[in-house]
Amino acid sequence: MNEEAFDDYERGLELALFQEYRDVVNQFKYVVETERRFYLANEVEFARQDAANDFYFELTMRDVWVWDIYRSDRFVKQVRVLTFKDVNVEELNAHDFELPKELSLDD
Repeated sequence: MNEEAFDDYERGLELALFQEYRDVVNQFKYVVETERRFYLANEVEFARQDAANDFYFELTMRDVWVWDIYRSDRFVKQVRVLTFKDVNVEELNAHDFELPKELSLDD
């Protein structure tokens, strides 16, 4: 596979992922962003865990959709994340689900 064909393939995967996100976002209550992944979830538990000389964050999510271009099944029953880095958890409101018309892929 040449580089141009691979780039076209990647762009196609990214577009399909964005379209899937757009289709499923209405089913979730939270957006969660870590240094490695982006998630949609319906339940989120977040706790700071203290270690000997440091601390980390423990995040447990249930009923989850994972933004990952290479996963064949992005729906996951439960996800547990341990991280020393920042975590952003946002609760979505009904108006947050509206995609601006200029970003719409529909005609």
